[in-house]
Order: sequence, then structure tokens, then C-alpha cells
Amino acid sequence: MPIKKTKVHLISGFLGTGKTTALKSLMAQKDPNEKWVILVNEFGEIGIDGAVLSDEGIPVAEIAGGCLCCAAGPQMGSALAKLLRNEPDRIMIEASGLAHAASVIDELKTAPFADQLEIAAVFTVVDPRQFINPDYAQQALYKDQIGICDILVASKTDLCTPEQLAEFHDKAAKLFPPKAKVVEVQNAQLDIQWLDIPVIEKSRYRLKALPDNTMGFQSQGFTFPAGQDFDGERLTNFFNDLPKLTEGLVRAKGVFQVLGTWVWLNWVDGQWGANQVAWRRDSRFELIAKSFDADLIEQKLRDALEK
Repeated sequence: MPIKKTKVHLISGFLGTGKTTALKSLMAQKDPNEKWVILVNEFGEIGIDGAVLSDEGIPVAEIAGGCLCCAAGPQMGSALAKLLRNEPDRIMIEASGLAHAASVIDELKTAPFADQLEIAAVFTVVDPRQFINPDYAQQALYKDQIGICDILVASKTDLCTPEQLAEFHDKAAKLFPPKAKVVEVQNAQLDIQWLDIPVIEKSRYRLKALPDNTMGFQSQGFTFPAGQDFDGERLTNFFNDLPKLTEGLVRAKGVFQVLGTWVWLNWVDGQWGANQVAWRRDSRFELIAKSFDADLIEQKLRDALEK
């Protein structure tokens, strides 16, 4: 029988967006038959009183220093090991507003936790006014928090104009990889059902929206499970060969796990570039062109995997 893994939910977000309030809203809705444990930063913006949470029957561990990613390693590992002795159904992790969320996920995927934990829905709480501000969007830390999440939560919406919210949704819809859910909330109140939103895409999928399909464009997406490394040189050759593998190539972009890190590749106007990204859920590639052989494209991608 396979060992039942504990589900882990990371709640990330910039300073002052309402992460602690969001976590408290989930705790208030918890099924009494589920066993939760909580891991938080000791110096959070609001701070969670461990004694109060213990009164609610939920064990709490606090990481000193105010930044989970900096504490990742002995301190975070020992805290997790202690919490797992309770055999919980879920671990809720509130990351510091200054945490590189991808580093936390990477730590959860190392031994011995990889065999004990399932990375379930990851949340990032944002202020839409910051999200649409280029000064925030260009910060590596902010991009990291946006990139890692499955569910993007717009908080403080009462402070936004309709135009700001419309711009938020427009930008959020264009994120790649796409989010499992983008929501607006009042007072950082989350819905408990969002914890179980499916976060794994099927291996092949159609894009939800195309730029202008009047010219007969085709679309296709492909996913590969995390843990499968791609070969950097083979990926380079694949992107170089894309114009020959398709007719009327419009867009090609993907995130790939390469040598233990994650890179974003984007083809546009006959050229492609690469950047590191925080996405950790799966490797995926999306393509829009007038015509192509989807089976051939998938085979070429598989050929680019590490042998």
C-alpha cells in the first residue's frame, strides 16, 4: 500500500497583503476531523500567537529570523520533523513577506520530506495595486512569489478602483504558467474548498484562449512531471528547430526543469531567450502556430529529457 502523504500548503505574499488573516480564515473553516499543524515565521507582520493557536488544538512551530527561505535547512527541517510526529493531514506554512517561496518548496522536496509530503495548492496573496505596478513586477522577490503559486488571491480589493481591478485580472490572465485559480477576496477571507483545487495539469491540453483564431491557428500545451530534468543543449536545439517543425509559428514558451533549477524559455519574433523562474509544479511547453504535428512536437520534447 502506498504511504499516505501529508498535504502541504504554502501561503506566500508581500508584506502587508494579509497572509496571516488568510490563514486564520482557513483555520476557522477547518473540518474538525482533519488534523492540521502550522509552521510560521517568528517575526511575521501581524504575528500568530502560538498559545492561542494551541488553544484551538492546532500545533504550531515558529521559525526564528523572519524569513523561511533563509532558515531553510537545519532549523526548518527540525521544525517540520517535529510537526510530522503528529501525523497531520495538512501542514500550513506561512512564509515571510520577504521569503523566496521557491526556496521553501525546494526544501520540502528534499529527503526525507519528499517521501512524506505532497505539495498541494500554493497561495500567494497580493495587493492588486502593487501587482499592476511595474516597480513591484520587476522585483525578483515579487516575481518569485507570483510565479510559485497555484492560486493568486487579490486582497485589499476595497482599496482598488474598478480600473485597477480590471488591469489586475488582465495581467493575471496572461501569467505563464497559468494559475489554477485567480480570485478576489474581502478582508483576506479564503474559501476552505480552494485547498483541494486540482493543481496538476493533464499531460496534453489546449490553450484556454488564443490571440485571434480567425486565421486558423492551432494551440497545444504539454506538461512533464517535476523531477524529470531536461538537457539544456537538447532544449536549445529544440527551440532552434521550432520554425522548421511548425508552419506559421506565432508563439512558443515554456518552463523547464534543467539541472535542478527552473528556466523560462520564450520564442518571439524569430528569437528566443531564457530566464530563471520560481515555478516548481511541472515542466510545460505551449505552442501556437497555423499547423504542426502535436505528436512530433511531444516526441521532440521527450527527446530533450535527460537520459
